[in-house]
Amino acid sequence: MIRLALVDAGGANIGSVRYALERLNVEATLTSDAEAIRNADRVILPGVSTAATVMRRLRELDLIETLRALRQPLLGVCVGMQLLFEHSEEDDTPCLGILGGRVRRLQTAPGIRVPHMGWNRLQPRRDDPLLADFAEGEFAYFVHGYAAPVTAECVASTTHGVEFAAVVRRGNVMGAQFHPERSAAAGARLLRNFLSMEPA
Repeated sequence: MIRLALVDAGGANIGSVRYALERLNVEATLTSDAEAIRNADRVILPGVSTAATVMRRLRELDLIETLRALRQPLLGVCVGMQLLFEHSEEDDTPCLGILGGRVRRLQTAPGIRVPHMGWNRLQPRRDDPLLADFAEGEFAYFVHGYAAPVTAECVASTTHGVEFAAVVRRGNVMGAQFHPERSAAAGARLLRNFLSMEPA
C-alpha cells in the first residue's frame, strides 16, 4: 500500500484531487505535518490559489525546507507546479526553487483570454514514464493566469498565446500545470503513472 501525502496547502482543489485518487483506489492522507510528509512514499502538492497565498501557508506550517529536501516522488499540481520554480510574477513571489526558472503572467491578445480556462492539446517534448500510454495529441484541462517556462525539465508543453510548460520532471520532482482531477482519462493516467513510478 502506497503511503500518499496530500499537502494541505489550502488549495481549493484538494477535495477534487482526493476524489480523483479515490477513483484510482488510492487513499491519500491530507496533512500539514512535516514528519508525515517526510515519511510518505509519494507526495502531491496541490494548489488553486495565488502563489503568494500558498507560499505564505507553507512558511507558516514550516514546510518549505521539508518540501525542498524530499527524495521521494513529488508532484505539484497547478499552482503547486508553479511553486516548484524559483520565482513567480504573481505578487512577486519567491517560490521553492527546486526547479530553475521564473513563472510569468500570460498575456492577453486577440482571441487569447487570461485567465486561460479550457481544454488544450499536450505536445510531448521527450519520452517520460510520467506520460506513459498518453495518446498523440492528448487534451487536458487548464485554469490559470500564470505559466512556467519551457526548460530542459519540460516533458510536455502547450500553447495559449505563448508556449509554456504543461508537464515537468527532473528526477523525483514532477509537475502538471493542468488539473488531472478535471482532465478525464488523461488526468487519471498521469496520476496513475506518478503513483506507479519507481523513485529515481
